[in-house]
Amino acid sequence: MNANRICSNCVMDTTDSKISFDEQGVCDHCKTFYSDIEPKWHPDEKGWLEIQAVAEKIKTAGKSKDFDCIIGMSGGIDSSYLTYLAKEKLGLRPLVFHVDAGWNSQIAVNNIEKIVDKLGLDLYTEVIDWEEMKDLQLAFFKSGVSHIDSPQDHAFFATMYKFAEKHKVNYILTGGNYSTECVRNPLEWMYYQSDSRQLKDIHKKFGTKPLKNYPVTNILWHKIVLPYIKGIKLIRPLDFMPYQKEEATQFLVDNFGYQRYAQKHFESRFTKFYEGYWLPKKFGYDTRKVQYSSLILTGQMSRDEALERLKTPAYDEEQIAHEFEYIAIKLGISVAELQGYMNAPNKTYRDYKNQQSIYEVGAKVMRMFGLEKGGKR
Repeated sequence: MNANRICSNCVMDTTDSKISFDEQGVCDHCKTFYSDIEPKWHPDEKGWLEIQAVAEKIKTAGKSKDFDCIIGMSGGIDSSYLTYLAKEKLGLRPLVFHVDAGWNSQIAVNNIEKIVDKLGLDLYTEVIDWEEMKDLQLAFFKSGVSHIDSPQDHAFFATMYKFAEKHKVNYILTGGNYSTECVRNPLEWMYYQSDSRQLKDIHKKFGTKPLKNYPVTNILWHKIVLPYIKGIKLIRPLDFMPYQKEEATQFLVDNFGYQRYAQKHFESRFTKFYEGYWLPKKFGYDTRKVQYSSLILTGQMSRDEALERLKTPAYDEEQIAHEFEYIAIKLGISVAELQGYMNAPNKTYRDYKNQQSIYEVGAKVMRMFGLEKGGKR
């Protein structure tokens, strides 16, 4: 088997089947960052003035309300630091919004409680119907697709958007940022979690019970109806200031007793298993390549350091049998059944009904009007 070709500038390689390289061996992910993101991204004084102006609008809009915005908080570093920033630096009165899909790690629970308590904020937790979530996640395992974390992600933002609409909240703050996420996961690795048509098709084919309580949304609703008709705006404050992952993490450790995770997104036990083991073992997709490449491009990690880290598996080989058993028991199946899904033929999002064409048209329009930076996923 031929070895994967790797970018000469970052660590993305041909496990992304759509990757391309120029004459110097630099990949299209890097070129997109340098041409499309970096020139329009201002994590500096200019950006800070912009986000302060946005903060004033948020305060004005929420003056008569119990809170002026909501922050979706997972307990991960980005949303945790954003919560501190919104309260202490921007002077906002956020409601901290957490969605419990049944997979919170104890560390995540502790981190959320520590930050919320010390900042004196209110925490609202929405608990997803576990029996429906379990059935939907099992349907995704049975489908053979790579993006088995979609049921969690879809529930997270669908729930938050519905809450904002119901309570007439004009602003949602999210920890999404270019500093640690300027390289996107290739579409074949992680398909759009907001594609309700695909979610419903997979559940129809492999689910066993109706989704009566599980929150479902769709791309047109949250990309067009909510922002342009309902007036609900999604703001990414971390894009408007210098945001260094290690500095932010250490700040939270020192000031809030924050506990670190081994890897980005590992605040969820399921996502830890999915990104750390299932994706690389079954499909050959290592999301650390995306994460490390983002840090390389934004000057937070050297390429040599990234390459060295990638020599070691993302999962703990001594612990994986225990994690495998934990996931199986939590889902109410045997380890043998879960292993059967691991061994089954791999499928892609193309094998099921999807709305990819809508996403492609929408992305082109948004880039045309400067509403979106970056290229493919």
